[in-house]
Amino acid sequence: MIANLMMYQRPQLVEAHDQYWALIRKHLAIAGIDSPETLSQDAEEFFVWKHPDLVLSQTCGMPYRTWLHDKVQLVGTPDYGLAGCPAGYYRSAIIVRADDTRSEVAAFKDATFAYNQTFSQSGYAAPFWHLKPHGFWFESRLQTEQHVASARAVANGSADIASIDAVTWRNVETYEPVANQLRVLAWTKPTPGLPLITSLGSDAGVIFNALEGAIAELDAQNRSLLGIKGIVKVPKEAYLAVRNPDEAL
Repeated sequence: MIANLMMYQRPQLVEAHDQYWALIRKHLAIAGIDSPETLSQDAEEFFVWKHPDLVLSQTCGMPYRTWLHDKVQLVGTPDYGLAGCPAGYYRSAIIVRADDTRSEVAAFKDATFAYNQTFSQSGYAAPFWHLKPHGFWFESRLQTEQHVASARAVANGSADIASIDAVTWRNVETYEPVANQLRVLAWTKPTPGLPLITSLGSDAGVIFNALEGAIAELDAQNRSLLGIKGIVKVPKEAYLAVRNPDEAL
């Protein structure tokens, strides 16, 4: 068995994630479902997502629609209560340095773009489609592996612009000292948020109910730290309808 909730992990949220998982385990146990005692937060992401005994993990919309949708079950999507988004949806903040005087995204055509992964919906696909009407994609790109590293790269001048998902951006504003050196230039169109998944052999409906129960029991402080308002069912078709960048290249 394996489980993790790694997508929004950071040092300040370890205890909140631990309590959240303990409550999920409690509700799974009541339903007769075994689960690992601890989360495998540092495990390689695809190892977890494709594990035959996956109990629960959170993936990104682009890997889900590209590689995972027929290999896992969709459990549900957390609702983070994000401004400008329907429940269970999210969008990306396109960020630049606070002292950069350019006010339109088109002015960044020759800029260096920092991104976490090419298979990231929020870090790569969303800004790709945001720029499509402007007729360009960044020629100069810097891969950073993580959203927070992209934000830091913009702040320190290694890059000029990046796309950070709204939940991570909220955490950057809260915890990262570089936040005051950055500003939001634009927001991308909302798309389905980071889905929770389980193995094909699991009971996704029971796991959804366990998550509902766990979120309801989270204490107010940890619920606020994690930013979780609830869990919703975004249809699989909504994820698969989002286009990948390579479809336009």
